[in-house]
Amino acid sequence: MKNIKEDEKLSILNHSCAHLLAQAVKHLYPEAKFWVGPVVEEGFYYDIDLGDKSITEEDLPLIEKEMKKISKDGKRIVRHELSKEEALEMFKDDPYKIDLISRMDEKDTVISCYTQGDFTDLCRGPHVDTVKEIKHFKLLKTSGAYWKGDSNNKMLQRIYGICFENEEDLNEHLKLLEEAKERDHRKIGKDLSIFMSNDLVGKGMPLWLPNGALIRKQLENYIYEKEQKLGYKHVYTPCVGTVDLYKTSGHWDHYKDNMFPSMKVEDEEFVLRPMNCPHHMLIYANELHSYRDLPIRIGEFATDFRYEASGAVKGIERVRCMCQNDAHLFVRPDQIGDEFKKVVKLILDTYNDFGIKNYKFRLSLRDPEDKEKYFNDDDMWNEAENKLREVLNEYGCEYTEAIGEAAFYGPKLDVEVKPAVGPEVTLSTCQLDFLLPKRFELSYIDSDGAKKTPVVIHRAIFGTFDRFTAFYLEETKGLLPLWLSPMQVNIIPVNNEYHLEYADCIKKELESHNIRVSVDDREEKLGYKMRESVIKKTPYTLILGDKEKDTNTISYRLRGTESTENITIEDFINKLKKEIKDKTIF
Repeated sequence: MKNIKEDEKLSILNHSCAHLLAQAVKHLYPEAKFWVGPVVEEGFYYDIDLGDKSITEEDLPLIEKEMKKISKDGKRIVRHELSKEEALEMFKDDPYKIDLISRMDEKDTVISCYTQGDFTDLCRGPHVDTVKEIKHFKLLKTSGAYWKGDSNNKMLQRIYGICFENEEDLNEHLKLLEEAKERDHRKIGKDLSIFMSNDLVGKGMPLWLPNGALIRKQLENYIYEKEQKLGYKHVYTPCVGTVDLYKTSGHWDHYKDNMFPSMKVEDEEFVLRPMNCPHHMLIYANELHSYRDLPIRIGEFATDFRYEASGAVKGIERVRCMCQNDAHLFVRPDQIGDEFKKVVKLILDTYNDFGIKNYKFRLSLRDPEDKEKYFNDDDMWNEAENKLREVLNEYGCEYTEAIGEAAFYGPKLDVEVKPAVGPEVTLSTCQLDFLLPKRFELSYIDSDGAKKTPVVIHRAIFGTFDRFTAFYLEETKGLLPLWLSPMQVNIIPVNNEYHLEYADCIKKELESHNIRVSVDDREEKLGYKMRESVIKKTPYTLILGDKEKDTNTISYRLRGTESTENITIEDFINKLKKEIKDKTIF
């Protein structure tokens, strides 16, 4: 989809369309008052106070009709510059505009408004010349929005829209929006019973249903097996830590605003942990280590909690409670290159298994001018950043550099993935850390008998299982590969009276080989059951009738195909086992 904010011409057109929307609303709802109507990444919106009235999505066609009427009238859009006193007088009956004007510094700010026909709005501009240029638009949806984003203020009504220079671009964009709606992991998650949410539990606190729990367990098993082969040792640590733990790590000073409030229990003050590195530092410090012991790789599937604004949470993509595929590698300085390469290779191998191809590397560096956000040690930062560059260059990875995006304790490598729809998301991360080992006084005995401080590599291959699952559901439209599907085979007996017993026998045989299978024994027509199997996105559907029962075979249909194949149950089981072992994507 086009990023409207980044296209200057489209941005001006969309901002002008926001004013057209406001004018149409004012015609239909004379009592309406307007807050702000900015351009956003994919169009525009306007926040409106309608008093005790409300606008629903059923009302949008009527507003569009009025917008088209105004557009055809072709009035010029005229800019006026005002003094602060004149602006306050012009908008004296509008508390929202008065609030905006009152906060303007008249010495440094030119106050301007734009008039089109019978409508005038406070605005910096710029705009198109006439309303006649605003032809190809669509109002998309409505929602509520607190004035100034503050839940203590009044709830306003927000109307979203999009505008393009021609009908072709508009239709193309609307088609992409429809595609995005079909791929939305929240819709897929509901349709396939993967997760749910409930305000009694809390915003951003998803509940993984049995199907979702099965998917997540398969992801955990997948990455656990890979990490075991690479020498990782897995641990379990508490979901809380004392405030002193995070003061020691430095997170309390640099990350406190992203944590949930602390809680006092007896003589201790705890916080829900937002990350796992402090716990893993203490596990490393629990024993003495020789240079021969390193690298030590500590992994954990850890539940963490981060405070996200309620308006930012989204399904399982952006949550307040998440499970990280986390690990910390304690290495000697001379091992940084090899270990970093292994992490990059693990990322690439994993992406290959999941068919993820559209990604890029971003090296996140500190802003050397920002002494507040980043630990103030130029030598440490220069050494860490140069180490990562050397490895990436040696490995032949193409990457971009992002100043000011590093963690407070060290530079990091982010792998940004381009989904089928929507903006890029960061899945995998790998961070180099010279600071936390010093803060926790970690050490090992080097070959010369001296005490040395290890370097820590923080890394997460899936990032969080939550975000990865959201991404993969949208990437595949919920058509998961066989090994990851909650239900792998659905058996439909043609007639329960004659074929159900045979279906149950096939089910038991498949289950004995750890195939996830169900039998649809409802008293429904065969065609209806087949459609239901398609809707549930089951990879294989078996149809068992007289022929299959008499010949001790099965007939199967692969998801997405119309043809039916007849084979022996033994051959079918071998086929499934191979696809599961090979992580076949189809």
